Amino acid sequence: MTSDSIPVPETGRRCPEPLYGPEFAADPAAAYRRMRRTGPTAPVELSPGVRATLVTGYDAALHVLRSSETFSKDSRRWQDMADGTVPADCPVAPMMAYRPNALLTDGPEHRRLREAITDSLGGVEPHALRGYVEQSADALIDRFAAAGEADLLAGYAQPLPLLVLNQMFGCPPEYGERLVEGMAGIFELVDAEKANELLTRTVGALIALKREKPGRDVTSRLIAHPARLTDEELVHTLVLLIGAGTEPEQNLIANSLRLLLSDDRFAGSLSGGSLPVEDALDEVLWTDPPMANYAVHFPVHDVLYEGTLLREGHPLVISFAAANTDPALAAEQHPGNRAHLAWSAGPHSCPAQGAARLIAAVAVEKLLDRLPDMELAVPVQDLEWRPGPFHRALAALPVSFQPAVVTRAAAAGRGAADRRPAGDEASAAADRRDQAPPGGGAVHRRPRRR
Repeated sequence: MTSDSIPVPETGRRCPEPLYGPEFAADPAAAYRRMRRTGPTAPVELSPGVRATLVTGYDAALHVLRSSETFSKDSRRWQDMADGTVPADCPVAPMMAYRPNALLTDGPEHRRLREAITDSLGGVEPHALRGYVEQSADALIDRFAAAGEADLLAGYAQPLPLLVLNQMFGCPPEYGERLVEGMAGIFELVDAEKANELLTRTVGALIALKREKPGRDVTSRLIAHPARLTDEELVHTLVLLIGAGTEPEQNLIANSLRLLLSDDRFAGSLSGGSLPVEDALDEVLWTDPPMANYAVHFPVHDVLYEGTLLREGHPLVISFAAANTDPALAAEQHPGNRAHLAWSAGPHSCPAQGAARLIAAVAVEKLLDRLPDMELAVPVQDLEWRPGPFHRALAALPVSFQPAVVTRAAAAGRGAADRRPAGDEASAAADRRDQAPPGGGAVHRRPRRR
């Protein structure tokens, strides 16, 4: 159906649902229920005055994600920004405005940029990655193990992905801290323009550093890739990769720990069964995906979908959280089913989902192994969520536990691992797995809840 032949539906106007502020952050599921009453799409505001259409139905989300000939990722098509209705410095611009990277391009350009990403990430050996995570997790746990209490978000879930990415991308620690600061500001819409500038400037400095001193890291492989990314493409490809590897990853770790510490199904006693950490990750990816609403698309022409007119150039935001919890899928949400959309779908599905899942699983398993008697320090319903239209992110995750100490043997083992040269990560990881107790990632404990 062409845009000229599409009749404008005679439906009542719906007020756009705001996806920002503490009310939405506290109970997004209630907002999704309200929006579903009128069909698989609904009008929303991403920030004050920034209108979009949220796709809440699972089938509708798949249709958009897989129909690249009709729904483009190129945000230069965003008409409200092109005509000045939405200013270029609006809070959501850093997450939606055009960047020359694989996320925001279509066709041959998308394939060229994505190939550079997949090849560069493919150089990260899984055993080495596990070693990075285990070393980083042990170092962080050592900082609070003797205290008997911790905020697992600020003290663990947030810094751990950064430490791992510093290794993967050959990034000096001070650069990594600035990158996380920039990404947090963008996601929370707090001085997002300034945060975006910090992020871009820091990535540019990292590229200059790796041009001068290349290494066996993702950044150096991107620079040397046959796709010959321009300096601008390199900057925005690294912004994409580092952004995807920090904020969403910390949310996946924290949201999984929250579930494991608050749901008796995942807390088997010594005499009862237990579900593995992998199943907890699956449930979080279904019900509380770390990127709740994203994958912005733009219709290339007016489209009539399920009685709703989707206007050319008007942003369509996929609600992974709402689509995954579509009532029509109730029977599908069971352990082992990974048909959720947390990693998106279609040509722009996450190219690093295996690595992201491995990082989260090892991080959770290591923490539960080291501090098996952890419990939430506040009732689960009192935990607060950070506002923002795109992520599903806790503000804090306070826990308490019996104070633990680092044994001399464990400390010596970690010291030896830290002294290994960069090429020995895989053998170090293998050594640790050989010495690890059996259990396969299952949660053999019952955390106490208040």
